[in-house]
Amino acid sequence: MPESTVYWIDLRTTPSMNILKKLDKLLRAAGFASLELRDKYTALKIHVGEPGNMSYIRPPYVAVVSSLVRELGGKPFLTDSNTLYSGRRHNAYDHIRAAFENGFSRDAVGCDIIIADGLKGDDFVEMPVARGSHCSKARIGCAVAEADAVVSINHFKGHELTGFGGALKNLGMGAASRSGKKFLHEVSHPVIDRAKCTGCGACAKACASAAITVDGERKAVIDHEACVGCCQCVAVCQFGAARASEGSASKVCSERIAEYVEAILHGKPSFHVNFVMNVSPNCDCWANNDAPIVADIGIFASLDPVALDQACVDAVNAAPAINGTALTDKDYAGTGEKFGHVHPDTDWSAGLDHAERIGLGTRRYSLVKV
Repeated sequence: MPESTVYWIDLRTTPSMNILKKLDKLLRAAGFASLELRDKYTALKIHVGEPGNMSYIRPPYVAVVSSLVRELGGKPFLTDSNTLYSGRRHNAYDHIRAAFENGFSRDAVGCDIIIADGLKGDDFVEMPVARGSHCSKARIGCAVAEADAVVSINHFKGHELTGFGGALKNLGMGAASRSGKKFLHEVSHPVIDRAKCTGCGACAKACASAAITVDGERKAVIDHEACVGCCQCVAVCQFGAARASEGSASKVCSERIAEYVEAILHGKPSFHVNFVMNVSPNCDCWANNDAPIVADIGIFASLDPVALDQACVDAVNAAPAINGTALTDKDYAGTGEKFGHVHPDTDWSAGLDHAERIGLGTRRYSLVKV
């Protein structure tokens, strides 16, 4: 497969060219206007942010994308699926209220929000996976499965299970129904380092599956029969005691995510935008966000989600580390690999490798600044 082109803008502005105008210019340069969207239901897949987490993509950026879809004759709607773990996005009722709280109203973004997998996360379509080695069908939320076109709008950041989250993660995990998420997560069984555990109980309180208890020695214990592998315990632990599964869990989960993306995008017009800003070490699913590990870099866009994610990883790895963050807390040497350093039990390249193997795109790219 020949290399793909990834376009990007930095965040410098002038009185005549603000950041929203620059975003519109980026989208057009990257080929958005070439999409055939007339009369097509166009899913704008986004993470609206767990209330309390402030690193999610701001609604005015989404409004630029929504406006361009309408200009092309499409019918845009904002969408996300419900979470596997407890929180403000666990069901459609609370999810929509959380979205409104974070500013994703019709007036702000120019379209309505539809929760992809219904009220309780059980509305899905089994979509075929053409070249899967882990699954032959993917359980995708109905609103994404039935959309005629898909645009992923992604906050690029670290992730405690997959190393980083970008276009592939936002689509493959983010559009899966609750049962689909269970399949993606089932290989991940977090572990407790008893030497580091203080018995504070934060992980037990955060566990939606009631899989964690604190034993008589004031140490957390995980019942892996009940655990769904969501890794919420990893995110809330302040002492490094809860860790993602060692071994192949990250690799297998990331490969399954890639196969879910293949099912979602097969035969549909699609486009992908990564916001490499507020690059927090963990997912936006938690009700807090840690300090960014690098300074804001810019916004990247491509028709190829694999090349896009690879380009953003490379941009983050090339950027200077910010002191006093989760990255430098772990004795970072100052250059090179960042996501694997923050989350040493993950394999961020596995999903990109597998996505390339199954024909989603290529890791080889040329970078064009707009």
